[in-house]
Amino acid sequence: MTKKPDAPNSSIETLLAARSFTRRVLFKGALAAGTMAAAGPYLVRDAFSSSGELNILNWADELPEPVIPEFTKKTGIKVNSTPFSQNEEQINKLQATEGEGFDLCAPTRDRAPQFQELGVLAPYDTAKLKLDNVLPAMLEGSTSVWTWDGGLYHVPHCWGSEAIAWRTDLAPGLTYDKLSYGTLWAPEFKGKMQGRPHSLLLGIGLWWDKTGKLPSNRMLDAFKDEATMKKIYDPILEFAIANKGQVKQFWDSADNTKSGFMENGCVIGQTWDGPPLSLKKDGKPVAYMAPQEGAVAWIDGWSLLKAAKNTAQAYEFINFIHTPEISAMVANGSGYNPVVKGADAFLSEVAKKNFAEAYPGNALDNLWNRPPEPSWYAELRTQYAEKFKAA
Repeated sequence: MTKKPDAPNSSIETLLAARSFTRRVLFKGALAAGTMAAAGPYLVRDAFSSSGELNILNWADELPEPVIPEFTKKTGIKVNSTPFSQNEEQINKLQATEGEGFDLCAPTRDRAPQFQELGVLAPYDTAKLKLDNVLPAMLEGSTSVWTWDGGLYHVPHCWGSEAIAWRTDLAPGLTYDKLSYGTLWAPEFKGKMQGRPHSLLLGIGLWWDKTGKLPSNRMLDAFKDEATMKKIYDPILEFAIANKGQVKQFWDSADNTKSGFMENGCVIGQTWDGPPLSLKKDGKPVAYMAPQEGAVAWIDGWSLLKAAKNTAQAYEFINFIHTPEISAMVANGSGYNPVVKGADAFLSEVAKKNFAEAYPGNALDNLWNRPPEPSWYAELRTQYAEKFKAA
């Protein structure tokens, strides 16, 4: 992707906007039981949007059963789902098709600069959305970096994090006060660890920043410019390659994260929250917890394609997702977290317990929120990740 010379997203203003979206902003009110009254039953607003089809490009594990069947049941709209497992996969597909064949896609908040450059999105008519249903902190996550040319191009779907997961039967005794991204590289986990290449590199950087070995302003300095990023990432990559024997597998989806723990001999890993918490919900001996350096937080959302043929149906779908019952249904089934006011009233006790255990102590104050990624950063990060993976 070619960087637009006038694109504002790599500017200091964008990074400042990203930094302002910090600390408890991701979760305020998300689980504050009883603070919001639940909305009434979902109602279809007009006959025109209550028929036809909807084509979505979506994260493979973020629309658990029975979300889509329930939408079809209540609206009559058939949903054609094309799942993906990584943002790069989604971006490549949209780049190849220019968005043709899809009405909605599902970018992660930090990819705003890359999606702006793709030029395949259309701004929302916010009058057709029920954004008052969305938790203010979550909506601000979208509006702060997905507003350009006077339009909004992203609304929240769910939020989650990336931190440390492990087999409790094979690695007993891990506690929040000592848990670190550095734990992944402990000698006892040699050949038993899993992660994504670029995530493991980030984790090393956060670990080294906290210990003072490589100060990087919690890795935010890596977003300044290419020279600064290389200065930070070169020694990180050298360490990762020298210690690659720690890695049992590189995961690239929710499914092979789960199989890594249950079938492939992985004892510990740096993973999304959804897969291990889903295993935990099913009674498997798996835990997930934020480390001392901070869990890496993200928001996934929905964006409208310029090529969309079913826009009325797209608005119906988003408004359906933005009801308390359905936002909670997404969270209960996926292991991620809701973004809608009143969703806490519909969360299962298991989901609430898992959330509390994943973020003990000051963990929610210490979240590391992914800043918007300019294209030069994304391209360099991919290069480092590929070198680590291929070494």
